Order: sequence, then C-alpha cells, then structure tokens
Amino acid sequence: MTGSASELARRLGDHAEAVCREYLSNGHRSGNYWMVGDVRNTRGRSMHVRLKANAKGPAGRWVDEATSEFGDLLDVIRESCGLVDFRDVADEARRFLSVPLPPPHAPGAQRQPAAAPGSPDAARRLFAMSQPIAGTLAERYLAGRGILLSAHERAVRFHPGCYCRDLVTGETQTLPALIAAVTSLDGRITGLQRTWLDPSGQGKAQLADPRRSLGNLLGNGIWLGHQPGAPVSVMAAGEGFETMASLKVVMPALPVAAATSANHLAGLTFPLGCRRLYIAADADAAGRHGIERLSQRAGQAGILALVLRPQLGDFNDDLRHSGPAHLAAWLSDQLVPDDARLFLSPG
Repeated sequence: MTGSASELARRLGDHAEAVCREYLSNGHRSGNYWMVGDVRNTRGRSMHVRLKANAKGPAGRWVDEATSEFGDLLDVIRESCGLVDFRDVADEARRFLSVPLPPPHAPGAQRQPAAAPGSPDAARRLFAMSQPIAGTLAERYLAGRGILLSAHERAVRFHPGCYCRDLVTGETQTLPALIAAVTSLDGRITGLQRTWLDPSGQGKAQLADPRRSLGNLLGNGIWLGHQPGAPVSVMAAGEGFETMASLKVVMPALPVAAATSANHLAGLTFPLGCRRLYIAADADAAGRHGIERLSQRAGQAGILALVLRPQLGDFNDDLRHSGPAHLAAWLSDQLVPDDARLFLSPG
C-alpha cells in the first residue's frame, strides 16, 4: 500500500466506530467489533471490523468470515460508496476526516452507491476520469511495443493513479494504467480494460495480473477505427487489445475490435453490413474455441470469416521483432486481394 493510502487507513482506524456508523450503517457494535453482513453494507453478521487496536492487529481491519475477504477502512469506503478509482476513495476519506464526527450512538444515513463495483456505470466513471494518452506513460508503453495510434482514436486513455487491489493478499496500491473502453456498436461504454503500468516506464506493472477488465463485455469490444452506428463491410477481430492495435498499425483504415478474451470473442456482435471478417489468431491453442465459435456464428449470419495467423506468438510479437513492413508483407497473402490493396499500409 502506498504511504498516502496507509496514512489515510491509519487515520480512519483512529475513528473506526464513526467510520462504521457512516459507511456500514446496517451493522452494530458488539464488544470491540462492528458486525455487518459484508463490506457493501448488507445486513448480517458475517463481517466484523476491529474498532480498537489490540494484540490481533490495528483498528479498522476487517474480515468477512463468509467469503474470506479482508481489508481496511479504505476498502469499506470504496465498496460501500461504489467507487472505482483510488483518488475518489481518498477524497471521500479526507472528506470524512475533515468533518465533525457523528455522535457515538447516532447511526449515519444509509448511503446510496454511486456506481456498483464492476458495473458499466463504474467503467464509464473511471473512463471519464482518465485523460488522452498523448505525452503520457501509456503512450510511451504502447510505443515501446511498436504501437502508434492515431490521435483520433478515442477508446484508449491514461489514468495516473488507478486503484489496484491484489487479489491474493488484499493489499491495495495506486498505479498508472492504460485504460481501454469496451463499447457496444452504438458507441456506449459498457466496460473497460485496465493495464497497470510500471511507474518507471519499464512495461507493465510487476503484478500477477496486470490486466483486468470490468463491466458488461459479452458482445462488445475495444473498437479502433469504428464510427459508432456506422455500417462496416470488412473488419478484424481478436482477443487482445495489443494484438488488434498491432494490426491497426499496418491496416490503419480497417475497423478492428478486441474482445478481451476467447469467450467474449466467440460472442462478439457483428456490425451492420458486415460481409467479411478477419479473425486474428495467436500461436497458442487457448483461443481456438473462440475462433471456431465466432467463425461458425459469422457463417450463420452470411459473413465470410477468414483467420489471420501470426508468424511468431502473436501479431504484436511480429510487429516488435520484424517491423511494420514485414508484418504487412506477411499479411498480404492472407487477405483477400481487394482488401490487401485497400487496407494495407504501403509502409
């Protein structure tokens, strides 16, 4: 946990009961603990929050016996308020610490979540808080992978301090992140993908899972080069954002969609007027089911599906190790000739 976060958690712990009365108002005090259903302020008794430090640990730490979840009072604020970004969590914590504490026996009003965690609303909120990638660590990260996107691409943004929770230890920290919007065909954000970055600029953050998605993903994708609602006659689709962005480098006029996983690729919604679909494969077999299912669905919809295969592990490997000219040449024999002439960049 960052120094700022740990200091806020400590200060909240100094007023643990007041925090619980405000954000976990459906619970009650029992001895040295606040008992409630869960961290989202559900009625019940499975979660307990330590109100005063003792030999077992500091004040403000909590455990949910039903789910084995645990954390501190910053997590309580995040979940009970439906916040996503750590900056919002910290602002709410500071707001609470700056006002007079409520009377010890006066329960706080139940709060209405601003956005359910993991929901499309949470995704839209986080995306709105992000900024264009120009001049940021996200642009530097993509450039290091050979990906130079047009300034007109609106799906990709940067957040300098995106809240990240370790799913194993429960520890939290803030890290810079590449934010990619997952949208429906009409352009509405339904989810997003976060790629946490190493603050030093050395690629992705050193996390077990530096890339996570949230929101409603099935049927939707990270679209590059697609005007919302516009018909698309020829397009490409694949699992990974970097794979599809690499294809976009050498075929800048071709609309592409990254579905974020093999299962979501299988369920991608086809745009109006689509008659030819190129599906980007990886060298491993993990995504074979997604490709086969998407190809089958395309055929049933009267769309010709053609699989594009990389020379190395994936198309980003090809782009980084061989360069855009070589990648374009490799793809030229896999495309319908008219598409090769129309979409492939001369390099």
